[in-house]
Amino acid sequence: MIDIDLRATLLDGERRFELAARFATQARFVALYGPSGAGKTLTLQAIAGLLRPSAGHVRIDGVALYDAQAGIDVPASRRRVGYLFQHYALFPHISVRQNVAFGLTTWRRHRLSPAQNEKVDALLESFGLSAMADSRPGKLSGGQQQRVALARALACEPRVLLLDEPFAALNAMLRADLRAELAETCRQWGIPALMITHDAEDVLALADMAFVYEAGQVVRQVDVRSAESRDLARVALTRQETAPADPLRDKVRALLG
Repeated sequence: MIDIDLRATLLDGERRFELAARFATQARFVALYGPSGAGKTLTLQAIAGLLRPSAGHVRIDGVALYDAQAGIDVPASRRRVGYLFQHYALFPHISVRQNVAFGLTTWRRHRLSPAQNEKVDALLESFGLSAMADSRPGKLSGGQQQRVALARALACEPRVLLLDEPFAALNAMLRADLRAELAETCRQWGIPALMITHDAEDVLALADMAFVYEAGQVVRQVDVRSAESRDLARVALTRQETAPADPLRDKVRALLG
């Protein structure tokens, strides 16, 4: 289960932003949907341990990564969170293999064990990257760069995978194929995933459940598979009538707003 309750206040000069995001779900692939600046990325950062909330909790499959009341704040390096950044954040000066291996190293230990080297080789093979293992990221296509970033995120055997606009840097022709690849990867690894997006097609292709963000709050829960929504502001449940496949997708788009 993914159980998130986050409160934080961010100040930037005269700008003040209040994050008060709360949701819980058994769904294995979750979309955080809404406009830019609504608090989605802040939520991922808090889950990963890159942002410290002022209150609340982060629990993944029963494991507390952060709990203000209990005094739990697991360091980011020990949370076993895989993070795929929007523009991948690959290191341009090192090879594909070194990028993938980076998730297994620390500032104290730069050399990989034989078992870790085998793991990196297996990831490169799994993502079709073996032939370009010695290449620099700048020589790769957008789709190949995404595969490198995904392999790096999975190297630490994460308990949850965080995806920040995973298709934003790709052209439209690549997105359908890479959505299918990402869905298959998550299925094979069997780990929960949270994806930020403002594209309804991403939600329809990948998510089981979507949470709609507005101004720092989660205002609506949408079950993508059944086209049921729950207005979290008014705690009102709206059930959609059974419909054929295409109208069902249209209803999900409407619910996402």
